[in-house]
Amino acid sequence: MRVRRVYLFCCKMSRCRKVRVSHCVTLVPTGSQDAMAFPRFTFNPKEGIDNPALVITDDPEPSQSLVPTLCQLKRLEGQRFGFYLRMDQSRGRFEVRDVEPWSPAERSGLRDGDRVLEVNEEYVGNMDMFRVVRKIQSCSLHLFLLVLRRTEYEQAVSMDVDLKKLAKVSKGGHWSRPRLCHISRHPVCGLGMTIISVEGQKGQYMVSSTVPDGPAERAGVCTGDRLIWINGFLVSTLTHSTLSKTVKKRGDSVTVLVTDSESEACYVRRKMPILPVVAECYYLPHNAKTMYLGKGHNGYGFLLRQEKLAGKYQTVHVLREVDVGSPAEVAGMEDGDLLLAVNGEPVESMDHEDIVQKIRQSGDEVILTSISIPGRDFYRELSISPLLFHEHGHLTCPTVFAQAREERGSAFHSDCVPDYSGPLTSQPSSDAFL
Repeated sequence: MRVRRVYLFCCKMSRCRKVRVSHCVTLVPTGSQDAMAFPRFTFNPKEGIDNPALVITDDPEPSQSLVPTLCQLKRLEGQRFGFYLRMDQSRGRFEVRDVEPWSPAERSGLRDGDRVLEVNEEYVGNMDMFRVVRKIQSCSLHLFLLVLRRTEYEQAVSMDVDLKKLAKVSKGGHWSRPRLCHISRHPVCGLGMTIISVEGQKGQYMVSSTVPDGPAERAGVCTGDRLIWINGFLVSTLTHSTLSKTVKKRGDSVTVLVTDSESEACYVRRKMPILPVVAECYYLPHNAKTMYLGKGHNGYGFLLRQEKLAGKYQTVHVLREVDVGSPAEVAGMEDGDLLLAVNGEPVESMDHEDIVQKIRQSGDEVILTSISIPGRDFYRELSISPLLFHEHGHLTCPTVFAQAREERGSAFHSDCVPDYSGPLTSQPSSDAFL
């Protein structure tokens, strides 16, 4: 028997439906036609889909074929990911353009025309271009992009698919982001949690119990959580004795990355490592500080110096000689702080002269983001950027910038760079190279 499927468009009660017709044709030997009546089908538009000769089956939902792709990008220190990001102004979506050959982006499977749904497990459909670019720039060496291919995206738009829901469904029903928790030791109950090995699973540890309202529980750790990282170390590489020594070594506190068992299973299924870069943070002890400066009569009133940290092969940009009463002091700048960003753009890996030029090009207003040296060391131990969880790192200009309270103070200077005055912009260019 041969089955021929015929698509008909028929209307009934003013509603158009796509109908698939299964027309069964019986094949018989030549000369046997008289012995068997050949069924003949004639479509009657008045009868429409109620025609008993029609066999109707529903086509599968097209949305079942819309499966977002997870791209895992890893770069070296100082290296770009190797793609441009463009915002589709008409639809408010982010499009990947010009993926560079042999770049981390190309190796991850990212393609020209992909539409970005999530950056590091966070939906970006409701974010502006500036915030998304800064989010990618501050993610250090690892970047996770959930994207729809060009054709899949066009299909989703035509079907009016909820992209945020589509992204969430792709992870599984019981998924949640991992938690980066900083736990301060209590003099009586210690960290307030018990860590045990998972039976039959080498290198796997879990929190078997927590003290009610204890340090661990208040920091966001729950009974039954799987322990992924501790003080920057992947616990799967540690023996139980080494893990115990690591906990005791820090003394007064530990920083752990945990997740529940169901979410861990989702990450395993997606073949995605659980890293601090995709986590939600809880009560971290050090935070970056954003300062809004308006130039006074004698400049901003601070000195920017390039220095090497004692005992380390690391060059940093340090804020020095903050003048009393200057815009810098009014904004909260402290001598010895490390400069992280200028107008929301990370500058740690930039040359000293380039940073000075960026500040001068900002004109009479500038936004600086800084952190203390202990704070920078804390985040380096975790292998993440201090800007990663700094929600105020994106450019949101307040009505009033810090101005000088007195006419004294030293002008901002670090090199003889021409003063290019220009407006403070709140958006990057239409295409951002990342």
